[in-house]
Amino acid sequence: MPKVQVLDMSGKKTGEIELKDSVFGIEPNEQAMHLAVVNYLANQRQGTQSALTRAEVAGGGKKPWRQKGTGHARQGSTRAVQWTHGGIAFAPKPRDYRLSMNKKVRKLAILSALSDKVANEAFIVLDALTLETYKTKTVVETLANIGAAKKTLLVLADANPVLVNSARNIEGVTVSGVNTINTYDILNADSMVIVKDAVEKLEEVYAK
Repeated sequence: MPKVQVLDMSGKKTGEIELKDSVFGIEPNEQAMHLAVVNYLANQRQGTQSALTRAEVAGGGKKPWRQKGTGHARQGSTRAVQWTHGGIAFAPKPRDYRLSMNKKVRKLAILSALSDKVANEAFIVLDALTLETYKTKTVVETLANIGAAKKTLLVLADANPVLVNSARNIEGVTVSGVNTINTYDILNADSMVIVKDAVEKLEEVYAK
């Protein structure tokens, strides 16, 4: 079982924690992680783009000039695609970009991403992270004390509005819960900071 140091908010070592091999010690599956990232990014697309085709642009019913004898190319409407204020050729229309993904592959991707972070020593465990009031400065100081990277994923065991609102304005920091964690956020972060009780919940959920 991989072992990781447990730090307090000042950066001092308070102990060690053994991580389960089935969650944090598997051989990372690159294909599963790739599929998960593609799936996540595709599902973030809104697909609300829209433009008018030639048939949908108002006007243009009158032929701009006679068919022959003007020296101009023949034209049937001022709303053709080559005209200013004309329609758009192959105009984009609203569509759904969502992709589906097998649950077993999604789980394998998350376990692979977690194991990759542990193997690369980019996995930092905090014994606790508590704030009595909204204080972004405290979160910034804590991340600096424990040596977190600029791009950091902060994982909490439970929803904590005070902590979430204190950390959300820090550039490069993403806050996630155990129930909302995803492969893209794990891989996109240079370091992963997780509270000790969140580790236990992750093992409880994904060790099955």
